[in-house]
Amino acid sequence: MIYLEHFGLREPPFSITPDTDFFYAPSHQAALNTLLVALRGGEGFLKITGEVGCGKTMLCRQLLKLLHDEFVTAYIPNPDMGANDLFRAVAQELGVPLPKRMSRYAMLEALRAALLDFAAQPKPVVLCIDEAQAIPVETVESLRLLSNLETEKRKLIQIVLLGQPELDDKLALPEIRQLLQRITFSDDLGTLAATQVGEYLAHRLQRAGQAVRVAPTFTPEAVALMHRHSLGVPRMINVLAHKCLMLAFGEVERHITAEHVRWAAGDTPGVRAHAPVSAARWWGRLWGGAEARS
Repeated sequence: MIYLEHFGLREPPFSITPDTDFFYAPSHQAALNTLLVALRGGEGFLKITGEVGCGKTMLCRQLLKLLHDEFVTAYIPNPDMGANDLFRAVAQELGVPLPKRMSRYAMLEALRAALLDFAAQPKPVVLCIDEAQAIPVETVESLRLLSNLETEKRKLIQIVLLGQPELDDKLALPEIRQLLQRITFSDDLGTLAATQVGEYLAHRLQRAGQAVRVAPTFTPEAVALMHRHSLGVPRMINVLAHKCLMLAFGEVERHITAEHVRWAAGDTPGVRAHAPVSAARWWGRLWGGAEARS
């Protein structure tokens, strides 16, 4: 990354890849606590919803990281598949070999046998399904069948659904109301409050290994404008902050101002900005300080 040395950073601080090293607890701790308590309590079905870019995948990865030593975990990032494919995906995640040709009933029995083996260890099994709003309605029945696998004492597999608000619309359909009734705990991921944006930016810079002597700083006006343009969505904050650092680097600056945020917002689709910035003007400003640097 071109500006890392300039700002004394070890790695990019505002990547949109969900890296748990950058997990910002204040925004997601309540939802994480709900999941941990419910899973350790043996609850069968759990649900987390949130708008695009609010950190559902980050939350999911942090959850799996924390459960690694006490649970057998399975993760499906894209559930847009048929019923048989879903069973096969779960089996693959759990290390259960399945023949290429196998009936749905046989697959379910093979999974039941494997889950009973895990229960005998004893080792609870949790399945996390990301982007759950993409599950076809006809495949939802397979999830219900999986959730039916249980002993007299407990569920053999616990399922966490993470999805956009459209997931609630899907679960409200009359034909899959049985699944909705099985969800015992749910939470919704909100956006960052205006008072959290500055803390979020500082947290990510610190986790990226900033050197204090050359650390970039966001002025209070820049932080306020960042919240206004991003609407508090973490992914959009990351995109804007990254572009602001690029601009400041090009100008040989270490302070991020409201002007930097305005330029970044004008160049970024999907944010609340007054007017778009042409590519020529954006790149011209970005490299406007190149001569000064040389």
